[in-house]
Amino acid sequence: MASENPFRSILKALEKPDGGEFGNYYSLPALNDPRIDKLPYSIRILLESAIRNCDEFQVKSKDVEKILDWENTSPKQVEIPFKPARVLLQDFTGVPAVVDLACMRDAMNNLGGDSNKINPLVPVDLVIDHSVQVDVARSENAVQANMELEFQRNKERFAFLKWGSNAFDNMLVVPPGSGIVHQVNLEYLARVVFNTNGLLYPDSVVGTDSHTTMIDGLGVAGWGVGGIEAEATMLGQPMSMVLPGVVGFKLTGKLRDGMTATDLVLTVTQMLRKHGVVGKFVEFHGEGMRELSLADRATIANMSPEYGATMGFFPVDHVTLQYLKLTGRSDDTVSMIEAYLRANKMFVDYSEPESKTVYSSNLELNLEGVEPCVSGPKRPHDRVPLREMKADWHSCLDNRVGFKGFAVPKEAQSKVAEFNFNGTPAHLRHGDVVIAAITSCTNTSNPSVMLGAALVAKKACELGLEVKPWIKTSLAPGSGVVTKYLAKSGLQQYLNQLGFSIVGYGCTTCIGNSGDIHEAVASAIVDNDLVASAVLSGNRNFEGRVHPLTRANYLASPPLVVAYALAGTVNIDFETEPLGTGKDGKQIFFRDIWPSNKEVAEVVQSSVLPDMFKATYEAITKGNSMWNQLSVASGTLYEWDPESTYIHEPPYFKGMTMSPPGPHGVKDAYCLLNFGDSITTDHISPAGSIHKDSPAAKYLMERGVDRRDFNSYGSRRGNDEIMARGTFANIRIVNKHLKGEVGPKTVHIPTGEKLSVFDAALKYRNEGRDTIILAGAEYGSGSSRDWAAKGPMLLGVKAVISKSFERIHRSNLVGMGIIPLCFKTGEDAETLGLTGQELYTIELPNNVSEIKPGQDVTVITNNGKSFTCTLRFDTEVELAYFNHGGILQYVIRNLIKQ
Repeated sequence: MASENPFRSILKALEKPDGGEFGNYYSLPALNDPRIDKLPYSIRILLESAIRNCDEFQVKSKDVEKILDWENTSPKQVEIPFKPARVLLQDFTGVPAVVDLACMRDAMNNLGGDSNKINPLVPVDLVIDHSVQVDVARSENAVQANMELEFQRNKERFAFLKWGSNAFDNMLVVPPGSGIVHQVNLEYLARVVFNTNGLLYPDSVVGTDSHTTMIDGLGVAGWGVGGIEAEATMLGQPMSMVLPGVVGFKLTGKLRDGMTATDLVLTVTQMLRKHGVVGKFVEFHGEGMRELSLADRATIANMSPEYGATMGFFPVDHVTLQYLKLTGRSDDTVSMIEAYLRANKMFVDYSEPESKTVYSSNLELNLEGVEPCVSGPKRPHDRVPLREMKADWHSCLDNRVGFKGFAVPKEAQSKVAEFNFNGTPAHLRHGDVVIAAITSCTNTSNPSVMLGAALVAKKACELGLEVKPWIKTSLAPGSGVVTKYLAKSGLQQYLNQLGFSIVGYGCTTCIGNSGDIHEAVASAIVDNDLVASAVLSGNRNFEGRVHPLTRANYLASPPLVVAYALAGTVNIDFETEPLGTGKDGKQIFFRDIWPSNKEVAEVVQSSVLPDMFKATYEAITKGNSMWNQLSVASGTLYEWDPESTYIHEPPYFKGMTMSPPGPHGVKDAYCLLNFGDSITTDHISPAGSIHKDSPAAKYLMERGVDRRDFNSYGSRRGNDEIMARGTFANIRIVNKHLKGEVGPKTVHIPTGEKLSVFDAALKYRNEGRDTIILAGAEYGSGSSRDWAAKGPMLLGVKAVISKSFERIHRSNLVGMGIIPLCFKTGEDAETLGLTGQELYTIELPNNVSEIKPGQDVTVITNNGKSFTCTLRFDTEVELAYFNHGGILQYVIRNLIKQ
């Protein structure tokens, strides 16, 4: 079990320049190890965390040595434990996390413990930002109208989260309407360096959204994880991760006049995709960093998921400190941050020689070579230089259907669809823009591109250009600060004039919350099979994501979004073709409305002020009138409503006692599902809309919920009854029991009935039968999803036997008490002659002390077959979870003992 930290000897005091102390810290230089100077800065953060949390149980001295020896160990794919400093949640993933905490309190209370001990052990920041749908646009009253609709749809979820904000310590809930989680994190929530009870350490964060990486631009190590990892971190448990390789990305030179951060990030994304950075850190360095603003860095860091890296990291330097002051952090706080990071070899000073840092591989980009570009029409890394856009568009029309093709016949490419828009004749062609959105955490945190867009709007309005009224234009700032500096600059009026009025503060078009386009426009697209376009300042443009009717979706900078809205089409060469005709009858070109870097810099300098950040975030936790009027109970134990279809008490702790249940084997279990290779978490976890014929739909209709009010699985993640019914409900899942048929069904083996997976699982449970899953390679790959482990557990699955597991999903199964087993190399269900019709018995010792991580176990079937598997409990900590029936039960019993 845990013991005293063996590194206490390097705990030092950090002195203030004017006397006194900031606090104590674990000093990396005090290790006197020359390997530290060669470590990438991002790896130094992992090292400090391992040293500070070393207890020879969760984190061991040998883990510290692995990180110190990173140059040699990282190519070997070694695993290390990591304990992040805090957790960042958004509302979809925040609801199930708070549900679990509420359930743990009930269990603690039922066992006679102090339920108020159940609180997050590390700070949790929860930002409600994923519910803003652009129902109302092109109106100066859009914000209020959209907010009212948002509260109508999500009142029950919001009330539950408000209860949680009052009931739990160490949890900050930022109300809806405040901004996008990642911009709020950047401008307000990030600490950069923590000072907790006099102990200083670097801020690091895991978040339940992939674009948590935006915070890496501030020198805070952060990335996205699934809900179970986030909950484990909240409860003080380490997360297991492969010690990553680090790609060094050297920047030189400076951006040319007229180039934007979006042009840069799309260039970087393409380079890194080509290089291959999946599972790696990318660390930026070089003299070009001096010229790169913090907002530009955050834009690049934000798109880490799009270039495939775990994070794109920018170490703290003087630019970081300037940004911290701009955003209202106190001088004392900034002084403490600088002193700590300098003392612990985590600060980059460009006045000193570049460090001897060693990287796994290297890339270099001269910023002067960056040119204007967009990405699309279906993937964020398909960059198109602006000068080639028209030619590329025509190639896309010609090409066969694919990432760069729509296969429109030559004779149909010039088709014109006539329609009537509010009594006025109108027409659409292939490539015409029907959605133009300044949206997304990627760009709305960057004053240069936001004010650049406003300057484009000003010049366009002054020259007499207009946006066609049927184009759905919108502006969704990432925080209230954007509104303040647009107002201060006097430029918001021009955006409003072109239809880019503010629609709300949160994730909108980029995650598919575009709302409807005008009915006449939709009919013209559908009836004429047009390839309509959306242009957005987002980070993802996969087909079907932005809007069902926009087959071509281009990522662009906010100023380019305005320019394409004015042009009304992506089928244009900005160099040679006019955007339109001005009020004096002259043709207006792109160059006539594009601002210089000097113009943008001047308006940023005069309009973006520290007081704006202070005022915005002093008010942020006070909420708005609709949030404040939500009535919630004041108790620390949640009053579950059995009639609720959004929030429901899951049965995780039913019958729980103070004594751990101990290890459990599996006896005479049926195979619920028999899979091949590459079953992803998208196949397993409930996602998207609720199909009208699904078990989840039946459950809702039985409770009087109209089909139009089903909402999505994401919005109902706080109800285990719905999520269990949606597990394995993917319409494209392939289950060998169905002998070639595709879909979310299986066979109940004793009767031969073909049933939904949920109904079959329920039938087995009513018969008192355990179930297992057989699978091929890479089981659980894809995005980490908590319900991909919670769902199978609720269905009664006791074990999964596969050729291999995705790393995080395997740990999630362990966390929910499911046994992960791997076939021996060269073996699988097919080579062993397993049909999935057998009964399976997995023998495990009754005492956890007799089980070792990675040991062999025997699986026996009722037809006489016997084979050996590797037990994939990989650490002693995971065995402790299994002994207790799961991670949540483990935490409860340990807290009662304290």
